[in-house]
Amino acid sequence: MAYWDTHMHSNFSGDSNSTPESMVQASIQKGLAGICFTDHLDYSYPKDPSLFLLDLPSYSQAIHRLQAEYAGKIPVLFGIELGLQPQLAETHRQLLQEYDFDFVIGSSHVVHGADPYYSSYYSGRTESAAYLEYFESILENIHACPAFDVYGHLDYVVRYGPHQNTFYAYETYQDIIDEILRQLILLGKGLELNMAGFKYGLGHPNPCEDILKRYRALGGEILTLGADGHKPQDIGYAYPKLSALLEVCGFSYYTVFKKRRPEFIPV
Repeated sequence: MAYWDTHMHSNFSGDSNSTPESMVQASIQKGLAGICFTDHLDYSYPKDPSLFLLDLPSYSQAIHRLQAEYAGKIPVLFGIELGLQPQLAETHRQLLQEYDFDFVIGSSHVVHGADPYYSSYYSGRTESAAYLEYFESILENIHACPAFDVYGHLDYVVRYGPHQNTFYAYETYQDIIDEILRQLILLGKGLELNMAGFKYGLGHPNPCEDILKRYRALGGEILTLGADGHKPQDIGYAYPKLSALLEVCGFSYYTVFKKRRPEFIPV
């Protein structure tokens, strides 16, 4: 079946050079059922505070123009990926009152002032300690400001660790991860199945299958799909694996948000 890709970036994000229109056209060529743009907004980014400051008026105008232009060809939704940090809670709340987003991904890109993308985050300590701090920061973000619909790429940190996921397992961090999942479920928030883990050579999605299974076993129901593409060739990355992944993780449906409301699509 054709799936939605509800996590993608364009040149409105500081880490993409692709026009929104090129992403839409590639999505049509790949036969996707629909898409949602979720360009980055990360205030207080440590390396370059301006890198992920999203021009929201221009972004909104561009995506709504594409919605009208491609109506009847592919649904195009208007989303955002917020880089969560506890001190940004009120800023994010106010922002989400100003724009009519369909979908809001909350993600952890900065952990106590450092981005796990850079090797300096891991310097002077064990990989497991760095990973644990990452998960602890997620719980802090959930408590501080649950103004999002799903938590994105929950174990993002393993993409960039010194050994990536070679020595990583859900069981090692089970206590903190289970508490994260319980809080998401309690608050009515979802989880993202992010296929970019395959692009980064992990051999698994983010989060890994064991976390997705645990989320389902705890009663989690909201699961969105995305390839986290920053260029046209990344759209729908590894999507042929999706049907088997959903089945093994216990999901007979997935979720698409429209006007911040979840719609469940059977598979």
